[in-house]
Amino acid sequence: MGPMGTREPGEPGGRAVRSVAELCERERAGERLRYLYFWGHRPARGGGPGAGCLSQWWPARFEVDGVGYASAEHFMMAEKARLFGDRETAEAVLAAPHPGAAKNLGRRVAGFDEEVWAAHRFGIVVRGSTAKFGQDAELRAYLLGTRDRVLVEASPVDRVWGIGLAADDERAASPARWRGLNLLGFALMEARAALADGASEG
Repeated sequence: MGPMGTREPGEPGGRAVRSVAELCERERAGERLRYLYFWGHRPARGGGPGAGCLSQWWPARFEVDGVGYASAEHFMMAEKARLFGDRETAEAVLAAPHPGAAKNLGRRVAGFDEEVWAAHRFGIVVRGSTAKFGQDAELRAYLLGTRDRVLVEASPVDRVWGIGLAADDERAASPARWRGLNLLGFALMEARAALADGASEG
């Protein structure tokens, strides 16, 4: 439990933090938050999952509704295409040889509307992340092992899914100074909370 009986983001039964504003509120309330920064998808020394597995580009096969995906990026881009009724692009994404190719296809979705995408993108990534980590024992153990840490995509070039800052930038230590939304970090925390709840119920 956190201060005054509140649950921490990764605790069973708790609700994951979903916004930079909420993190700032918690800091102002005196909570001591611990951060785990990630960017890129290189394996840890020794070859096992490390922080790199938090990346959408980490190679991890999983299924959702009977459809297989090579990575969380493949899932997100296929769902993006489906959201706008672009079945052709969705099928092409599934066949993409690597996450970068899937991302490029996702940029060409027919009928794309930014406002509609903004309303659905977070839930899509939560679903993909929950499946990705829930269907692989090693990945699941890694994510649950981050416990109550705030997961932060320290991408200096992404202000939507990341914080728009590198991990070694002094501003990365303060959510109030982030230049991005960190949506991927929050989506991973949401998936972590769901998997932790499942573990506690099992």
